[in-house]
Amino acid sequence: MNAASTAGGSLAGRTIVVTRATDQAGTLATALADRGATVVELPVVAIDNPADGGAALDAALDAAIDRRADAGWLVVTSPNGARRVADRLAGRPWPGRIAAVGPMTAEPLLAAGHLVDLVPGRAVAESLLEDLPAPTTEGERVLLARAEVARDVLPDGLVDAGFAVEVVVAYRNVDPTVDPDVLAAAATADLATFTSESTVLRFTALVGDRRPSAAACIGPISGAAARTAGYEVVEADPHSVAGLVAAVERWAAGPA
Repeated sequence: MNAASTAGGSLAGRTIVVTRATDQAGTLATALADRGATVVELPVVAIDNPADGGAALDAALDAAIDRRADAGWLVVTSPNGARRVADRLAGRPWPGRIAAVGPMTAEPLLAAGHLVDLVPGRAVAESLLEDLPAPTTEGERVLLARAEVARDVLPDGLVDAGFAVEVVVAYRNVDPTVDPDVLAAAATADLATFTSESTVLRFTALVGDRRPSAAACIGPISGAAARTAGYEVVEADPHSVAGLVAAVERWAAGPA
């Protein structure tokens, strides 16, 4: 499905691919179309429950809430994980502190009425490790809710800092069915947008060598993956949908 473009605008005459999951693509696709872009919506990942249906996440949240004063930190690393955690908490307050990797990750928890105590300046795990206070007690607990497949830099860094870390799978990325006509349109686009390393890898595998030469990435992790794959990369600053749209506009404007 393609978002209808507006005549004129900073992105007029440009064809942009949005690779986010279907239920998350709308805001970005609309913002690009409003600026005149022809938008090709090609969701290359879909978000699904963990293999256990979320049982491990439920059990971990319940146990932490029962401990109350010893709940420790709840850490979420992506908006998808934050949404799953907020849904599973079902309005129950988290008795400890909450950290989110970036403002987009914090938003679902804030919208559900939770206080997010720490959002690092950069939306990457390394920045959270730098900003997270040292454990207040020996073996202070951290419940880390994340994707089924994720980098180990955060749990490893937390353990090295002296925390007792429990990692639970909040969701998993699965491969959706791809419309071959949409895929063909995406392959000839001017630029692809990426919001995660997984979208870079999946899109690149789908389109092969015939693909856009440029990529706009929401942060340094997706940016590094895109550079490794051979794209000319522009990164969002801040690491948000608004920052990603601004990055696409910078790319379209060309060198200053």
